[in-house]
Amino acid sequence: MDIKLEAIIFDVDGTLAETERRGHRVAFNKAFEQEGYPYSWSDELYRELVKTTGGDRRIARYLTEYQDFEPEEARALAKKLHPIKTQLFVDTILNGEVPGRLGVARFIKSLQEAGLRTAVATTGTTKWVHPLVQHLSEEGGFEPFEVVVTGNEVDRLKPAPDLFQLALQRLELEPNQAVMVEDSRNGVRSAMATGGACVAVRGEYAHAEDLEGADLIVDSFGGDEESALKVLGNPWNLKVGRMLTPELMVELHRRRLQS
Repeated sequence: MDIKLEAIIFDVDGTLAETERRGHRVAFNKAFEQEGYPYSWSDELYRELVKTTGGDRRIARYLTEYQDFEPEEARALAKKLHPIKTQLFVDTILNGEVPGRLGVARFIKSLQEAGLRTAVATTGTTKWVHPLVQHLSEEGGFEPFEVVVTGNEVDRLKPAPDLFQLALQRLELEPNQAVMVEDSRNGVRSAMATGGACVAVRGEYAHAEDLEGADLIVDSFGGDEESALKVLGNPWNLKVGRMLTPELMVELHRRRLQS
């Protein structure tokens, strides 16, 4: 029996929206300032720190590696600062300061119109992820995601496969019935670990990362002639136009199953 493509599961940070540089990084710095700590993460430093998934883990890493905190002390301060940072980030979302990536709303809407289910699996916390995906849905004119899985709900974050596995479980699907959309090396590794297909839409903080293993690597979701995507990796020799489409996802899924 043929196995049909049933769902597309999206990462959030860097995938649905470029949240890192103008959202998370700014909120981390505001939290430090608000609590009286003389720390400020430059864009260059944040490109390195973002490789650590989970905001509290990111703060703890910074405190131990760059400020000589003892690990236990760093974890305690991170636990205190992270909720403050999260609220500051939620405020930026509610103020409409975190737009979706170019072409992503068009792509999601086209998937839904083609009868494909859509879901989210992200290391982000529930408190900010739900407001953001709701905002993106309302702003982009597409239906809400059927399933949203956040980092609060699993023991292991990406590159472990737990988030995608939980999303698949809630969708009542097997990995070979879905395509996962990511933007970074950790995300691609997480998707690959499920055994399912993965499309990498390189994010702004992943420009130098090795995304090998993804079934298709592009620089954007694409759009009109002026915003056409660029193919960076195409192991299945797919015929890729100027934008990601449901038809392309179905063909990618078919070729992968036949390999």
